[in-house]
Amino acid sequence: MYLYHFGLTELPFTLTPNTAFYVGLEPHNEALAVLLTALKTGEGFIKVTGEVGTGKTLLCRKLLNEIPEHFVTAYIPNPYLKPDELRRAVAVELGIKQAQRMSVQLLTQRIQQRLLELHSGGHSVVLILDEAQALPEDSLEALRLFTNLETETRKLLQVVLFAQPELDERLATTRFRQLQQRITFSYKLRSMTAQEVQRYIQHRMKIAGYKGAELFSDTLSKKVAKISKGIPRLVNVLCHKMLMLSYGQGQYQITKKHLSVAVNDTEATMQTSNVKWYVGIASVLMTTVIIVTVLKNYGVSA
Repeated sequence: MYLYHFGLTELPFTLTPNTAFYVGLEPHNEALAVLLTALKTGEGFIKVTGEVGTGKTLLCRKLLNEIPEHFVTAYIPNPYLKPDELRRAVAVELGIKQAQRMSVQLLTQRIQQRLLELHSGGHSVVLILDEAQALPEDSLEALRLFTNLETETRKLLQVVLFAQPELDERLATTRFRQLQQRITFSYKLRSMTAQEVQRYIQHRMKIAGYKGAELFSDTLSKKVAKISKGIPRLVNVLCHKMLMLSYGQGQYQITKKHLSVAVNDTEATMQTSNVKWYVGIASVLMTTVIIVTVLKNYGVSA
């Protein structure tokens, strides 16, 4: 790809959440502070919501890295599970052997026993679910029942939910009013401001090993912020494509034209007001650059 061309040690704008690239922007720092504070209280549910691409999974992984040592974590990245499957997944995360073979009643007893053992050893247990909006309705109710497990002074299990706003809509219904009342702390992630997008881009380039002159000007960063609406994932997509275009054309500066082509090659950001023929030209140019890039990687002159 363009690593050698720009003097990079790794790709700066991949879509895989990598805590090494954590920027520490205000919304993420605030959310992390809320999470850590809430966990110390030892009560109920904690919820973080945000639109698609706002960095919930990255924040989730950051929490797993930063959580105090006395916590035992059960992490479920894909909670699209039936109640029985959810219980067994939690049991496996807690180190309960042969969880897949137990009856539901025995499994529930073993989970409670394991939670009491951990509590007696001075540990707090937290169940962390990413993409929690995917939980089936019956599994949401099973999740609420988990938090009924408690001593006279403390819950044996805390639950952290990372989810899209659709979860809030579900919790607002009458059926889930009991669960909603148990959410003691909640935080909603916002998108980045123009200044935060600029800092975000510069930080990721630096972490990736870039040491040259500034590639993304202030003006260009502001345009990226406006087009992406400050969504980190879309910023990553656009910046990656701009770097690819610049490399494919043998250039060392990112331009507005690169941004225009990247936008018109990205459905999530494409402007409906653009005329169709320009979209076609942009797609052809992007395809050509990709082909040239591949040829360069294999040492073939284009």
